[in-house]
Amino acid sequence: RRLGRRGAAGAAAFAFALLAAAFFLLSPSRDASAPSTSSYPSYGHRLPTLVDLTLVAGAKERGAVCLDGTPPGYHWLPGFGEGSDKWLLHLEGGSWCRNLTWCAQRKETNLGSSDHMERRAEFVGILSDDELQNPDFYNWNKVKVRYCDGASFSGNVEEEFQEDGTPFFFRGQRIWEAVMSELLSKGLSRAKEAFLTGCSAGGLSTYIHCDDFRALVPKASTDLRKKFTHCSSDMEPGQCIFPREVAKGIHTPMFILNPAYDVWQVEHVLSPEGSDPEHLWQNCRLDITKCDSKQLETLQGFRKELLDALSEFKKKKDWGMFINSCYIHCQSMNSLTWHSPSAPRINNKTIAESVGDWFFNRREVKEIDCEYPCNPTCHNAVLDQPYNEE
Repeated sequence: RRLGRRGAAGAAAFAFALLAAAFFLLSPSRDASAPSTSSYPSYGHRLPTLVDLTLVAGAKERGAVCLDGTPPGYHWLPGFGEGSDKWLLHLEGGSWCRNLTWCAQRKETNLGSSDHMERRAEFVGILSDDELQNPDFYNWNKVKVRYCDGASFSGNVEEEFQEDGTPFFFRGQRIWEAVMSELLSKGLSRAKEAFLTGCSAGGLSTYIHCDDFRALVPKASTDLRKKFTHCSSDMEPGQCIFPREVAKGIHTPMFILNPAYDVWQVEHVLSPEGSDPEHLWQNCRLDITKCDSKQLETLQGFRKELLDALSEFKKKKDWGMFINSCYIHCQSMNSLTWHSPSAPRINNKTIAESVGDWFFNRREVKEIDCEYPCNPTCHNAVLDQPYNEE
C-alpha cells in the first residue's frame, strides 16, 4: 500500500448477508494531499448522464454468457482530466435465482438476458460525473457491469443445463473474466488507481473477486492467497461464499457500507413471508415505524449480530466502515443517499465524504451509528408492497 499513488489500485463492495455492503480498496497508497470533500457544496445536482450499453465482444465464443445464452454487457463513461487514468467499476446487484423456476423467470428480464437490458443507464451516486454529487470520483473512468448470471458472477458450469428443453447457462465467472479482459484493453491495464464496487449481489461478487481484481492492475501486489482458504471441512459449503467468511481471506483493504437494518435482509432473511403465516411482521417489513416493541427488540438483536460480525474487521487499520441506523438497501447508487444536502450522515459526514476520507487517507473512518431511531438524517424505506431488488 506504500508504493505511491502512481501504482495505486482500488476496490470496493456492497453485498448481502451479515456483512451486507462493503467497499474494497486496492490502493497501495491513499494520498493525504487529496482535496477534502468539505470544500465541495452538495447542492445544484444536474440531470444524470446517460451511458450506452456495450456488449462484450467475442463473449459467446468464450462461453461467457447470461442465463439465456446472450452476451453480457457494461456501460462505460470515460474519465477526463486528472481522472483519465483512474477507474471505478460497479458490479450491479439483483439478488440470486434460487431455483430453476426463478432462473427461468429471470431469463425474461434484464437480470438474465442482455436482450432485455435497457440500452442506456443513468449514472448517479458513486457513478455520477457531477462534482457536486460525487466529489472524489466524478472525473474517473466509471463502469457499470451488468448482472445477468444469477449468482454474483461466480458460476462456471461447462455444459449448458437443460430443463424441459430450455437451456440455462451458469457462467458468471466467465462473464467476470470476459468483462475484465475487455476493460483491460480499453485502459484499465494502465490505471494508476482502480476501485471495485458493488451493491447487494454485486457487493458479494466484489468480496469474491476483490483480490483477483487487484492482481489485474499493474504494480498491485500479486502475492495473494487462494480464496476460501478460511473454509474448513466442518463448514457447510454455502458458508464459504458468505461475506462474513469470504472477508477473512481477503488481503485487500476494504470499506464496509451497510445499514444496520437492511430492508432486503429484514424482508427475505429475518422475517420472510414464508415464516410469517399470520402476517404479524407485514406492516413492520413495509415500514419500520410500524414495528411494535417486540419487533424492534428483534431488529436491535439483528443489528447487534451485524456489529458482532464486524468486530474482527473493525480492528484492521486499513479497513473502514460506515454503518448507519437506516432502513434501506444499497445507498451508493442513489444521489440522495450518496451525497446531497439531505443525505444520511454520521458525525456530520455523508457516505461519499466518508468513503473519500478513507480512500485518500484523510482520516480513519470507522463510523458506527447509534440504534434506531436515533439518526434523523436517515432515508428509511416505506414500501407499498414487498421489496424485490432490481
